[in-house]
Parts: sequence; C-alpha cells; structure tokens
Amino acid sequence: MTQDNFPYTINRLPTKGLKSDPDDLIKKAIWAYFFLLFFEGALRKWVLPGLATPLLVVRDPIALWVIYQVWQRGIFPRSPYLNGMVVIGVLSIFTALFFGHGNLPVAIYGARILLIHFPFMFAMGRMLEREDVIKMGKVLLYISIPMALLIAMQFYSPQGAWVNRGIGGDMEGAGFSGAMGFRRPPGTFSFTNGNSLFFNFVACFVIYFWLNPKYINKIVLIAASGAVIMAIPLSISRGLFFSIGIALVFAVIGAVRNAKYTGKIIGAGMVLFLALAVLSQMEFFQTATAAFTNRFEVANDSEGGLQGVLGDRYLGGMVTALKSATDQSFFGFGVGMGTNVGSLLLTGGKTFLISEGEWGRVVGELGAVMGLGVIFIRLGLAFKFTILAFKKLQNADLLPWMLLSFGLLVMPQGQWAQPTSLGFSTLIGGLLFASLRRPKIVPPEQKISNQTVALTL
Repeated sequence: MTQDNFPYTINRLPTKGLKSDPDDLIKKAIWAYFFLLFFEGALRKWVLPGLATPLLVVRDPIALWVIYQVWQRGIFPRSPYLNGMVVIGVLSIFTALFFGHGNLPVAIYGARILLIHFPFMFAMGRMLEREDVIKMGKVLLYISIPMALLIAMQFYSPQGAWVNRGIGGDMEGAGFSGAMGFRRPPGTFSFTNGNSLFFNFVACFVIYFWLNPKYINKIVLIAASGAVIMAIPLSISRGLFFSIGIALVFAVIGAVRNAKYTGKIIGAGMVLFLALAVLSQMEFFQTATAAFTNRFEVANDSEGGLQGVLGDRYLGGMVTALKSATDQSFFGFGVGMGTNVGSLLLTGGKTFLISEGEWGRVVGELGAVMGLGVIFIRLGLAFKFTILAFKKLQNADLLPWMLLSFGLLVMPQGQWAQPTSLGFSTLIGGLLFASLRRPKIVPPEQKISNQTVALTL
C-alpha cells in the first residue's frame, strides 16, 4: 500500500494470538462512542437531567482514551491531514490566549474538536474492520424503527409532555419551530438537527442493504425503510428531504456503474413506493405530510427552494466565509468563541458571537491563515474519500460510495461547533476509513485487482 493511494499510512501490527487482545477493548470503546452519540441527548433530557452539562462532552474521554491506546501501541495512522489539523489545534490555544478572547477553558473546549475528535476518526478507521461497519449499519436499522415511533409521539404530543422535555428536564420542550402548530421533533437527541442527521445516516445503509440484502434480515430492512419514509414528514426538515435525495442519486450512479445493481434498485423502488402508498392512507402520516408540505412551501417562498437549501446554506456559506477571510484579524477572535459553550462562558448567554455558518465560524475563530487551513484540510480529506470510494465502486463495492453520500454533507461543511453534528462527522469519517479496508472474506462479486489491494489496509 502506498501513501498516494490512501489518506494515511500505518505501521505494521504487532503479532496477534495473545491471551488478551487489546483490539477488543478498543473496539468496545468505539461502540460506546457510537451508542452515546445516539442516546447522549436522552441521558441529558430524561435519565440524568441534573448532569446535562457534563454529559455534553461524555464522548470526549472515550475518544481520547482510544487515541492514546492506538498511539501507545505504535499503530496510529500517519497522515498530512492529521498532522496539519493537530498543529493548528495546538497553535489555536496559544493564539486564543494571547491574541483572542484570553479564556483558557473556552480555548480548550474549542481546540478539542481539532485535537480529539478529528484524530479519533483516524484511530477509529485504524481499529475497525469493514465487517464492523456493516454491523454498525445493521444496528442503525434496528434503532431507526423505535426512533421513528418516538418522533411520531413527539410530533403529536404537547411540548410540556415528558417525551418532549428539553435538556436538563426543561418543561418548555425540545421541539423547534415547524409548521401548522407542529414542532420539529428531536428524537433522542438534544436538538432537532440530530434527528435529521440520524435518518440521513440510516438512509445510506438502508439503500446499501437493499442492494446487498444478504447482510440484513428482510423484515428489518422493510421496517427501517418505512421508518425513513415516516421520518421525512415527521421531521418537518427540508434538509433531510434533500439529503436523502442526494443518497438516492448516489445509488443511481452506483447502479449505472454496475449493471447488477439495476434490477435491485428497481425492486427496492417498488417496495418503497408500496410502503409510501400504504403510509399515505394513514391519518397520522397525512397530517405530518401536510405540515411538512406547508413548511416546504413557506420556506421555499422565503429562501428559494433548492437554491436556498443547497445554495445559500451549503455553498453560500462557503463563499461568504472565503470572501470575509481577508477581512479577519490574522489570529482571529480565538478558538471556541463561536461555540454555544464558549458564548455561555464569555457572555453568560447562548448567541452566535462570530457566525452561524461553519466556515464563517472557523475563519472568525482562527483567523485567515489557520482558518483556511482547517477548511482546506476538510475539503482535501473529503476529496480523497471521493476518489477512493469511486475506485471501490468500480470494483462493485458500494459501501464506501453510499457512506460518502452522507460524508460529503457533514465533513466539509458540518457544524463542528455543535456536539451532535461533530459526532456524526467524526463517526462517518471513521467508518469511511474502515469501509475502504479489504474485507476478511472477499465477496465473489468483487474483483480484487492490484489497484484494490493497494487501497486496503
């Protein structure tokens, strides 16, 4: 394997076969991070509301421990992307203290994004096998079924109901503005964006398993497909609607590149159409669809439909940040200042001290040079993943390609200042790394060429 063919290189693994294999414990820690991402909000709202603040960073010690264990064993990946991000992360603490806001806890909280979560995706990709990615995908499908039922309950329940309690047991509710008197449900997450990210993530695996049904129970797959369809109107989220559309476009591209998937896509489409037809006859689904349609029409009038969601929110924020980079101070206002926690520690309230857009926040916190450096690292890694996933697609391996459909939405431009969004970005990065590894047992339909071997760990 060459450095040019993979986002990072690794040292040789120590000989296995020992009585105690540390890989198992590290993998369990990664699974703990996986589950906490989905249920951390539930702990903060319903189970341990009194510990809502410390639970905000409950995943950080796990990620730090995994990083340390992988580094201690001498098998931590080496990558220019990783090196660059760590250097910027360390420097950002000093520039924040001497040239920015001057608050050490805020600086550490902001720098942990670059020094813990970004390296963790590399450590995760190093320790997980391709088979682990498929296992996580199966678990996601199982979780999606009760999650859909939960958001349906939240959708139809008043904000004062227990199921809608906010962080710390807030009785005002965790729902966000929606349409027709209904609010956007957060599911088990602390905020509604977690619900949208979750079902977008699930949709990638739903599509993958429809094209590779041997990996999943058919009943679970059908139920999870129904859960994703239900989640679109219940979420009242245009972003979820468009992101699932992007996943479908990736699936079509995959089918075009590999004729054997064409029939499966047609079959899956027929099943999904029947599921939609059945759900559309149910009153609860009709009400949710009406609210979603109303939100869609009102937002389209004010923001411009597809251009508003993908142009202004995604690409527009990038362009604005790049244009304003030359107007920022060289060292920025200080890392962490653009986060909600940073705002609370500095001013006593939650407000956007720098920018609501991710790129604007990064440039505002770190300054033109380091801010643009973080942006280019994120773009470079996303571009590398795109190249490698497309090469895997040529060998009839659709897994990295479908994960990429979600990764390209959250890795370059995802809101890393928000813990849930940061967690999804970290998780998809680690799973993309792992999905690019050669499977222990190669499926017969995949042709293993010299090029494919070069892309595996």
